[in-house]
Amino acid sequence: MTTNLNIEPDIKISVKQTFGIDSDMEVDAFSKRNELVPTLDPDYIFDAPTTLAILNGFSHSKKVIVHGNFGTGKSTHITQIAARLNWPCIRINLDSHISRIDLIGKDAIVLKDGKQVTEFKEGILPWAFQNPVALVFDEYDAGRPDVMFVLQRILESDGSFTLLDKNKVIKQNKYFRLFATANTIGLGDTSGLYSGTNILNQAQLDRWEIVTSLNYLSLEKEMEIILAKNKRLNNTKGKEKVANMIKVASLTRKGFAAGDISTVMSPRTVLNWCSNADIFKDVGYAFRVTFLNKCDDTEKKTIAEYYQRCFGEDLPESMINIQNR
Repeated sequence: MTTNLNIEPDIKISVKQTFGIDSDMEVDAFSKRNELVPTLDPDYIFDAPTTLAILNGFSHSKKVIVHGNFGTGKSTHITQIAARLNWPCIRINLDSHISRIDLIGKDAIVLKDGKQVTEFKEGILPWAFQNPVALVFDEYDAGRPDVMFVLQRILESDGSFTLLDKNKVIKQNKYFRLFATANTIGLGDTSGLYSGTNILNQAQLDRWEIVTSLNYLSLEKEMEIILAKNKRLNNTKGKEKVANMIKVASLTRKGFAAGDISTVMSPRTVLNWCSNADIFKDVGYAFRVTFLNKCDDTEKKTIAEYYQRCFGEDLPESMINIQNR
């Protein structure tokens, strides 16, 4: 990224009208979209507490971290809010391949006046810091230590960021916003579900000004989300099918919490199950290819019992007694 975005919010939008939340709050927004604004999903269903936390991040320049179970829509909440504000937004996944130089920048050989010279090229972090951009760090609790200390410099900043590699102090754009998502809240993973996550520096965690959680929803809310994506199921028979799918997912979550099974269904899994059921025209087979095949063979009978309890029918034995060959 080398181009500066010489734009500022020029309108205000109603939270009540735009997000369907009972609030008199108005938020700064841009009247025009550009290529960095996320694609808007008109059917997206917002969780009110999470949405208000993120909106206050946009409105008051607060650093917001959203944590919770996988598949609950943490990152999508941020990007879909940005889409409705026409706010340029960039997501960075802090996997093990993201290094300090990826964020800060590095020396590169460039051609100047017909000669090759070495020049420092700024990375995504200093560029975003100087522009009206919402920067989202996904999998924040999986970041490498060298990367996390770079991010601490941003979290500590009061409007300036020292770019040591270039002996330069850069100023924060008035409309730069910082968000993060995480499966844990920095205390480590005791469930075994999120391997690769780390214990976060508590001094750094303390610098996140708003912390909100987004976990599994009620049956009614989860059904609302799934029906919004699968309008053909918005009838009596379809709703019954979706309700049973969500009940199966709920049983896997309870079974996981009790230590009975080691794999759990997220709302994203249920959405995939609905989609696959439409493709295969067989709810049981779709369940197999969407979720059951991911599970340990020793746990498949337990999961098949969840299915039977919710749908009132058994899965074929051939689905349950699948052994790796």
